[in-house]
Amino acid sequence: MERILVIDDDTELCELVAEYLSAEGFAVEVVHDGELGARRATNEPFALLILDVMLPKLNGFETLKRIRAVSHVPTLMLTARGDDVDRIVGLEIGADDYLAKPFNPRELLARIRAILRRTKPELLAEKLAVGDLELDFGARSVRRGGQPIAVTSVEFDLLGQLLQHAGQIVSRDDLSLRALGRPFYALDRSVDMHVSNLRKKLGPHVDGGERIKSVRGVGYLYALCQSVAESRA
Repeated sequence: MERILVIDDDTELCELVAEYLSAEGFAVEVVHDGELGARRATNEPFALLILDVMLPKLNGFETLKRIRAVSHVPTLMLTARGDDVDRIVGLEIGADDYLAKPFNPRELLARIRAILRRTKPELLAEKLAVGDLELDFGARSVRRGGQPIAVTSVEFDLLGQLLQHAGQIVSRDDLSLRALGRPFYALDRSVDMHVSNLRKKLGPHVDGGERIKSVRGVGYLYALCQSVAESRA
């Protein structure tokens, strides 16, 4: 049974979420402040965290920062409806997805299952290398020039899609479906924020060229550095 930790000070909401998810086969535990949530999340094994932005003692952003310093446990953040700033900051810090309050429990369940499907280990480890980047799909790890790069589960899936189609455009629709588990819609900036985070973490190619290029109105492509492009020619 997969364990989920809910970090939210709304006791009524927590009771409803715990009851609903328990009926769906999850083991749900609840804490009501950020400090305790960070301690539990970093000292015990959980399949997923549900983390509210507004928390006593330590807000959701600071809580996630503490967790991300030592753990990449998948995290779904709860934000105020229409508050794009909270969503953007959460994604920048390392949240895998977000859901605005109030929400339909069925959508919460769908988001959770989509995240868990993406993060479930593959039965057979496979690796993909493009230039100085190597992805290990079994360990869900990224190395650049042999050195590990810390990425979230969504960032890993996005990068995997881009590298599998290196030199080709991948649409936002495909990236959203395969990395976020939901269709892309025009006002959703999640894919863009995760790509922005990847750019910062990966840096440019050794020749100074941009790794991930935007194709206006379409999507993104992983650009091959000159030496790799020539070897493929």
